[in-house]
Amino acid sequence: MDPNSSRPGQGGFGFSAVFLTSLCTILGAILFLRFGYAVANVGLLGTLGIVLLGHLVTVPTAMAVSEIATNRRVEGGGAYYIISRSFGINIGAATGIALYFSQAISIAFYVIAFGEAFEPVLYWVRETYGYSVPKQAINIPAMGLMTLLMLTRGADAGMKALYVVAAILGLSLVLFYAGGTDYVPPPEVWSDQLDRGDDFFMVFAICFPAFTGMAAGLGMSGDLKDPKTAIPMGTMLATVAGMLIYATVAVKLAYSGSPEALNSDQLFMSRVAVWGPIIPIGLAAASLSSALGSIMVAPRTLQALANDHVFQSGRMNSWLSRTKKGGSEPINAAMITAAIGFFFIALGELDLVAQIITMFFMVTYGAICLISFLEHFAADPAYRPSFRSHWALSLLGFVFSVYFMFRISLGFTVLSAVLLVLMYLSVTWKRKDRHGMAAIFQGVSFQLSRGLQVLPAHEAMIAVRMLRSATGGRTSPPRPAASARAARRTGDAPDSTCRSRRAARGRRPRPGGR
Repeated sequence: MDPNSSRPGQGGFGFSAVFLTSLCTILGAILFLRFGYAVANVGLLGTLGIVLLGHLVTVPTAMAVSEIATNRRVEGGGAYYIISRSFGINIGAATGIALYFSQAISIAFYVIAFGEAFEPVLYWVRETYGYSVPKQAINIPAMGLMTLLMLTRGADAGMKALYVVAAILGLSLVLFYAGGTDYVPPPEVWSDQLDRGDDFFMVFAICFPAFTGMAAGLGMSGDLKDPKTAIPMGTMLATVAGMLIYATVAVKLAYSGSPEALNSDQLFMSRVAVWGPIIPIGLAAASLSSALGSIMVAPRTLQALANDHVFQSGRMNSWLSRTKKGGSEPINAAMITAAIGFFFIALGELDLVAQIITMFFMVTYGAICLISFLEHFAADPAYRPSFRSHWALSLLGFVFSVYFMFRISLGFTVLSAVLLVLMYLSVTWKRKDRHGMAAIFQGVSFQLSRGLQVLPAHEAMIAVRMLRSATGGRTSPPRPAASARAARRTGDAPDSTCRSRRAARGRRPRPGGR
């Protein structure tokens, strides 16, 4: 990549761009459509557990990203750029391709959720006129309008729309918290759930995409004035705010309706709000904002991959990296991203798409946490971030990412691992440079070796201190060389000892050992 191609400072966005893009993506479809389902199937305690466990992955990732972003100049490509410049282009590209697909498929996920916001209208049309309108009649035109917006107006128009969406989203949450129902919760409200609900990790897989919005703001890295300040501050504040909102919404739902009611009505929040229609409006706004955030971020990730020439065809790299005349908008990458979005919208299965997104994001987040963990032990003198995470948090994020992948679906985990390895081999076939990955592992190996060499001296010092303590501090262990010289002066040293020392120095021993 040309170092001047996407230099920080060329963009005009600040901290608010990262914060709003991340928060509006976090507070998306899952909040309005699936959180009542979660409370119904695993109970309030289980839902709070999902929020906690989900953030055991996202919070370490957010801190790791913030740390790595403050260590080096962050250009366009967001999380991919951070991974590739820390772990090397080869493994970074493999992870970046997985990240790109998760972002591109997320667009379809949010557009499908946008169509769900029109369920009351479609129900009214069906009951009044007898016409059954498929939701694709809303989803596909919505996807087309967003694609047209991004191709013609670019990220500036998307950011202006985000401010309007954030205002609507905030109003819908205020009216929801201010409302209530006549439901009287039972004493066991914290554990009340359906008798035959879905498995905990199934619910976790469906709800986890709600917490992945923290990565959305990273994709704006090439359009920020000061990425080293905007990324850590915006990402961390959006993550914490989203966690608090999800926890309080879960409590509000549990105290407002029975598990059966929450499970049967995916828009149950409209029954609780002071003005019910604000919830479908908020859902539409949140889904639209999340889709806009993803459609702004995903093409930039693909463009960054092409700028690094990770694909086999040089023409493909050149074509995907092409920008709009007079700007930095990735025009061709946006068209490819839109095509992927249209394909998954045609499937129309919200829960299936959610599980696919979860697996892709787990791969990406696990890689970021692993990078941060290894960087702490590599002791690279060039690694001096202004924001510091703790190595234990990064290790925790990596371990939980791998664990959740296996618990959610063994088949998806194996498939994700195979695809990741194939992508890595494909990139390695084209690029022989392994410097980035080799350097970090070499640093870790050097520090481990250095620690093993220092250990015997440390143990010797402990032994010296123990001996001094045993003798009241009056004696100390003699040095071997001084002891030998004293023995030779007094004639107490055995001949064999003196001869062996002379032989070791390469001199012929004299008769008698003197």
